[in-house]
Amino acid sequence: MQASSLKNLSEAEAVAKIGPLFTANQKTTGILACVSMAQFILESGYGKSELAQNANNCFGMKASLSGNSWSGSSWDGKSVYTKKTQEQNDDGSMVTITADFRKYSCVEDSIADHAAYLLGAMNGSKKRYEGLAGCTEYKKAAQLIKDGGYATSHTYVQNLCSIIERWNLTQYDAAKASEGTVISGWYRVRKNWQNAASQKGAFHDLAYAKQCADANPCYFVYDPAGKAVYPEVKVNCPYAVRVSISDLNIRKGPGTNYAKTGQHTGKGVFTIVEEADGEGATRWGLLKAYAGKRNGWISLDFAKKL
Repeated sequence: MQASSLKNLSEAEAVAKIGPLFTANQKTTGILACVSMAQFILESGYGKSELAQNANNCFGMKASLSGNSWSGSSWDGKSVYTKKTQEQNDDGSMVTITADFRKYSCVEDSIADHAAYLLGAMNGSKKRYEGLAGCTEYKKAAQLIKDGGYATSHTYVQNLCSIIERWNLTQYDAAKASEGTVISGWYRVRKNWQNAASQKGAFHDLAYAKQCADANPCYFVYDPAGKAVYPEVKVNCPYAVRVSISDLNIRKGPGTNYAKTGQHTGKGVFTIVEEADGEGATRWGLLKAYAGKRNGWISLDFAKKL
């Protein structure tokens, strides 16, 4: 993912889009997703900061961090972005400095390098953030990060906790996002199946897709076949409809992008056994006579429910 994809999103949309990245990161590193997400939001302004947009650097990671080096870094070791930044002295005063920051090829690399730093940075012979991996209390984890020297702001812990609580970021912690079905294909979150431009995300895990849909009212989760699987759309089928035109096309699928069968319903009363979203109509209905092969669909815009 490029940080530029977050530029025009609302704060809620950005949270929903990055959430699954941090859940996956926690499963690999043991660092609470909610805490890393809060750092991302605080450090990069929901991915919209100058540093994020121009360098995919979402955590303010400098080229040199307290002289530390660590294994597993995803930074190439040479790409930098130079900018001015403010830091807070021990007495609370602010000072502006010019510094080189790491430049990444994508947001995922920024997340991975940030995690590798938290796990591997040393303070003498001890790990700088000892106890962070596996910590399940976000307030304690935030304090460990501050105590390790990650940030100079005196209110850093308070700021992180406030963000976590505002967005209920604990919902993205790995232990709480484990329910659902994982598939090799993609669950897609859209307003409707045909409107690909409305897509908010694509996920292998149904639980993550549901989280994204919950964060975007009027959006649905579709399985790889285009069937809406969340939230449940309750339609009482079968039911009867009356068609008052003689030339209503019957199509092989729910949408004008599907071929016509060459047949028309004619005027009369017909039974609908299933509904579906599709291009060219508010809603499509499957005719009972075609239920076996599922290849007889009509636009319900031209049918009156009885």
